[in-house]
Amino acid sequence: MAASDATANAAGSPGGAARRRLVIASGNAGKLREIDHILAPLDFEVIPQGAFGVTEAPEPYCTFIENALTKARHASASTGLPALADDSGICVAALGGAPGVHSARYAGEPKSDARNNEKLVAALDGVADRRAHYYCVIVVVRSADDPQPLIGEGLWAGEVARAASGEGGFGYDPWFLIPATGLTVAQMPAELKNRISHRALALASIAGKLRSDF
Repeated sequence: MAASDATANAAGSPGGAARRRLVIASGNAGKLREIDHILAPLDFEVIPQGAFGVTEAPEPYCTFIENALTKARHASASTGLPALADDSGICVAALGGAPGVHSARYAGEPKSDARNNEKLVAALDGVADRRAHYYCVIVVVRSADDPQPLIGEGLWAGEVARAASGEGGFGYDPWFLIPATGLTVAQMPAELKNRISHRALALASIAGKLRSDF
């Protein structure tokens, strides 16, 4: 969704039923597409925080939940609207769970999927144990000071492939292999990924509350 479209939609559609508005606390285009698709059945008007000029919040914490909550509160405080934030990453068994919360900046600044993947592959050079999982925490706040945020989590088990495959997805997707399917996430059709991914599982775990609490 373009920023201009999102801003216009935020005002509502004349003559139509008002849709529930939800700001997404992310500037990652891949995440925004996935979240928009997964939330579509819940009839939310999903608005990226960039449509309001909201900048990314700091992510100084060592846990996914703290970072997600910080981002959600920041977006809500800046817009006055309910907000959803995601914090996610790849956790590799042989690396003690790294990159983990540092997945987006594993290779340092500026953020680069290519450099992150290069560093991960180098770290696993000669390592037999390729087990890994994607982990995601979703936080939704009704307001910036919401004392009872909705929290969902999802874990997607797989392994780091021996070679990159696929053109879809983003982040570590070309290297993240799901043995049960024989596909990397980058090879999966978007419809399949958005049904079984860590992000989909996290949103599914709070879908009932999203339907009733907003």
